[in-house]
Amino acid sequence: MIARSSHRRTGRAAGGVVRRASVPGPVRPAPSGSGGRSGRARSTIAATRAGRLSYPTTKVRPQTKRRGSYVARHDLSDSQPSTQRPATISDVAREAGTGKTSVSRYLNGETHVLSADLRQRIEAAIARLNYRPNQMARGLKRGRNRLLGMLAADLTNPYTVEVLQGVEAACHALGYMPLICHAANEVEMERRFLQLLTTYRVEGLIVNALGAEEDALRPLRGGGIPAVLVDRTVEGFEADLIGLDNTDAIETALAHLIARGFEAIHFIVQPFERVSSRRLREAAFRAALDARGLPVPPTIVLDLNEPATAAAALADLDARVDDALRHGARAALFAANGPVALAIARHLRARFGPAWQEKAALLSIDDPEWAELIGITTIRQPTYEIGYKAVEFVHERIDGAGGDPRVALLRGELVVRASTAS
Repeated sequence: MIARSSHRRTGRAAGGVVRRASVPGPVRPAPSGSGGRSGRARSTIAATRAGRLSYPTTKVRPQTKRRGSYVARHDLSDSQPSTQRPATISDVAREAGTGKTSVSRYLNGETHVLSADLRQRIEAAIARLNYRPNQMARGLKRGRNRLLGMLAADLTNPYTVEVLQGVEAACHALGYMPLICHAANEVEMERRFLQLLTTYRVEGLIVNALGAEEDALRPLRGGGIPAVLVDRTVEGFEADLIGLDNTDAIETALAHLIARGFEAIHFIVQPFERVSSRRLREAAFRAALDARGLPVPPTIVLDLNEPATAAAALADLDARVDDALRHGARAALFAANGPVALAIARHLRARFGPAWQEKAALLSIDDPEWAELIGITTIRQPTYEIGYKAVEFVHERIDGAGGDPRVALLRGELVVRASTAS
């Protein structure tokens, strides 16, 4: 049972704030001459008027029953949930016996201006109070929040995951916190995330986009947010770019296939109209064959998100493999990236069984872990270095580096395995 007194009084605390006291009750009748109030009630009202009373919201419980009335008291047991507030920088300063300025310098890494004794006192106070700085508030005060945004087109692609490992390592080394947005190969999702990242006031942005356009990136430029493009350019948007040297990768792969005696070489790529790296690889493939005087077969476009069109593309691939087999040779299938290579390997295994590599050769740009397990020749991209360098680029721009947009194209590595054995 919760008992409350009907006696209510208002008091005015210091500063003119009106407080309303709710006095626990009922209580025993006051002795004669007390003006109808108990000693507890008088003390409560006096404390209220002095501005010293806080009003707990905890329930009261009966203690002793006297003639149908209850003497109430507050339950202060340890079983009640704690409402202790987080420690503040003022608490740390008071605990360490110093001022907030010294604590702020300690938190900002300016420990060289503090004595060894003061540093130890501040460190001990932080540990005792379990103090955790509010990084967002500190960032707003300094005008920097150390947030780097990254827009990733497809986190299910091993290439992206490996690039992110480099991004994370560089962010850790340079003191940034990465904020990753996964667009899931959706152009509209990319646009929404770009708008969202500007509201978070990220200091810089790394973009690995599927179909972002210049108008979607324009708010970054207007907000003074430096951006670095990974692997793919965005038409009309000038920014630093880092990625694979696609022309060199195509040349290296073709030289290997031709040296192994393959003549019927077919390029398979996902839809490439919106993705600059795919366009570059397709164009470089055609140009390299043409420069060597070799036939340039039509490119096979394999849309992994559209089963109907993918089936038609795989039927075209089957016809080319069969044609080479009729002439006593193996067709060489050049996959533009890891997801395409995996789709082709699954398809050929389903058609020919475990010995499918006797029917067609397969080479891929990208070197996912599964490629080693089944012996696929690849062009290994320097993915970790790409991610790390992207953060370094954006960090330099944040720190005020000027100049024209930079382009860093890193060489891939040919990894020869059984799939291209002659």
